[in-house]
Amino acid sequence: MLGGSLYQTYAIKEAVAMGHYVITCDYLPTNPGHKYSHEYYNISTTDREAVLELARQHKVDGVVAYASDPAAPVAAYVSEQLGLPTSPYKSVEILSNKDLFRDFLAANGFNTPVAMGFASYEEAYANKDKFRLPVMVKPVDSSGSKGINKLTSWEQLEAFVADALSYSRSGRIIIEEFINKKGWQISGDAFSVDGVLKFHCFGNEYYNPSGKKDFAPLGECWPFMMDPKLIDRLHQDLQRLISLLGMKTTAYNVEAIVDENDNIFILELGARSGGSLIPQVTAYATGVDMVPYVIKGALGEDCSDIEMLPVKGCWANYMVHSKQTGLYDSTWFEEDFRKNHLVESVTELKQGDSVHEFRDAQDALGELILKFDTTEQMLDILSNMDKYIKIQVL
Repeated sequence: MLGGSLYQTYAIKEAVAMGHYVITCDYLPTNPGHKYSHEYYNISTTDREAVLELARQHKVDGVVAYASDPAAPVAAYVSEQLGLPTSPYKSVEILSNKDLFRDFLAANGFNTPVAMGFASYEEAYANKDKFRLPVMVKPVDSSGSKGINKLTSWEQLEAFVADALSYSRSGRIIIEEFINKKGWQISGDAFSVDGVLKFHCFGNEYYNPSGKKDFAPLGECWPFMMDPKLIDRLHQDLQRLISLLGMKTTAYNVEAIVDENDNIFILELGARSGGSLIPQVTAYATGVDMVPYVIKGALGEDCSDIEMLPVKGCWANYMVHSKQTGLYDSTWFEEDFRKNHLVESVTELKQGDSVHEFRDAQDALGELILKFDTTEQMLDILSNMDKYIKIQVL
């Protein structure tokens, strides 16, 4: 298991419950997942040669990078080197690097914005005339909206490139034209078995319109609230993409948007489960728990019984965050909200911990899983969350 963070604990505990001997590694020995594994090693999940040596020494039967973009290529590389079940390393590399992914989409006839990758401000500035404003500036290999900015004037370029580069492990950024979306952004998880897309559960991504980055998501909600035919079209695009890449039995985190002309753009196809408790909300909503399938897939076990089941009820995940920077004191929940809508609250936050005014996922203080009686109720509450939860800061 590559990583032992709070949200990765679900996969670690599941693997142990399934009867497997579990080894975890990352560079944070205090991560909570390690207390559930049988062994822990202080090895970075992005150090592929060190992870390979560890896996070789222990003669492991499978490698999982659960809910981790940076670790997904390492899991594929190590598995490929050891002859273990995996999707192709080169394909996972493409999916894990935004510039390679955009190039692949364009080369294979998918809808994709004008996009180019760069290694420096000077290189990006020299090519600015190839874009129409606004554009998005992103690290090619980061997640959680970290280092992403919407550029509306080229005077912002130097600062935004520097911010993006600060979050890029490979030292590369991508600039891509902004797409005006129609309706909600599509978000959720999917699963393929032997290259066939067998399951997906897509919902609606929502944002904090009053935040510093109004494109930084706060969570997803279900059921899907756009034309159902879009899901059929997205399924076809995803299946074609999965087939072209030669993907095998793999979990995916999917982000897509529909433009004003009803064109579907696949923004992300991460070769890993979603963070932010997306697999857990999906299990509540559909009854399909993808976590055991992730583990079985990594071990080469049969996953053909996974079913596409509809969402029942109204569900959401929500990124707990602070409106100010300071030291954490306490969390207040409105009593009716706590009693009738709060299903799970997952956090490691302790009194006195430093918190930062919310910018993007790096400032998340925890996650909530919420349930609602109706879509209307869900949208009303999610639009007014300040009434129902408050982070008290010293």
